[in-house]
Amino acid sequence: MGIDYGAIGQRVQRRRKALGKTQDYLAEALMVSVGYISQIERGVTRVNLETLAKIAQVLGCEITDLLSGVSTPRESYMLGELENLVRRMSPGQRRMLAQIADILLTEEEKMKK
Repeated sequence: MGIDYGAIGQRVQRRRKALGKTQDYLAEALMVSVGYISQIERGVTRVNLETLAKIAQVLGCEITDLLSGVSTPRESYMLGELENLVRRMSPGQRRMLAQIADILLTEEEKMKK
């Protein structure tokens, strides 16, 4: 049984798109060409573990998520999702979100007492 680079590439692409990121974004973060990212996502090239680990880090997931397709819960994944949402917000929406988060934390602290 060999390594299915096509499946790995599809997982990279799915994860990247789920985060709303482009191939350009991923290529820049990894300091590689967009063509190389395209080759990885199409399964044309054999991506090494070091590069795959860097991809996982940029995409906020575990390398095992990309290798096996089985996601593992991870706090940084949720933080990445939140960051993606916040980036799409206007400054006013960001202020409102900060106020909501502050209220949530304050209320939680009150409940602990």
